[in-house]
Amino acid sequence: MKNVKNTRTDFEKLATMTDDEIDCSDIPEFTEEFLETVDGFAEIPEKEMISIRIDKPILDFYRKMGKGYQGRINAVLRAYVEMSQRKQVQKKV
Repeated sequence: MKNVKNTRTDFEKLATMTDDEIDCSDIPEFTEEFLETVDGFAEIPEKEMISIRIDKPILDFYRKMGKGYQGRINAVLRAYVEMSQRKQVQKKV
């Protein structure tokens, strides 16, 4: 298993257990009210289906990353927009 260093969890035993055998009683119920109390959760922006032309080497680069490559492209574009908006605000100050 990846990234399981420094843990006392017995992943081999856990892998053999059924869902019913795993005690989840200490996990809070996943409700809208719960989400409002958790830091780091933001409303997911509405997405729009479009057609866009992207250079083949760029698209190949992201596709090689596997499933979710379109979301990664979107994340890069979002980061660029946010950076540009911060720069515009700094120029006004």
